[in-house]
Amino acid sequence: MGRVVIVAYQPKPGKAEDLKQLARTHVPRLRQEGLVTDREPVLLETGNGTVIEIFEWLSADAIRLAHQNKVVHQMWAEFDAVCTYVPLNTLSETANMFAEFAPIDQ
Repeated sequence: MGRVVIVAYQPKPGKAEDLKQLARTHVPRLRQEGLVTDREPVLLETGNGTVIEIFEWLSADAIRLAHQNKVVHQMWAEFDAVCTYVPLNTLSETANMFAEFAPIDQ
């Protein structure tokens, strides 16, 4: 059974566009490794520039396998260079009953 995840990436100074471009390639690269479903990811942006990604892993086992995959580790290093991960509940939009975000074109 698939596992849908939501992750928030706060761009490092001057790295917002690099982060958006990298986020656009994230799921296709995971798909090449056989780790995610065919569900299209959703990319969003908060008012402060944080990028939110919603995507679906194939399974809990696929998540575990990602932690052992050299290609995935390289991709995570690329993310580390352009952003930090932040908890969703730290985003001001999540205080609203209906959290609203701007879509990022993929």
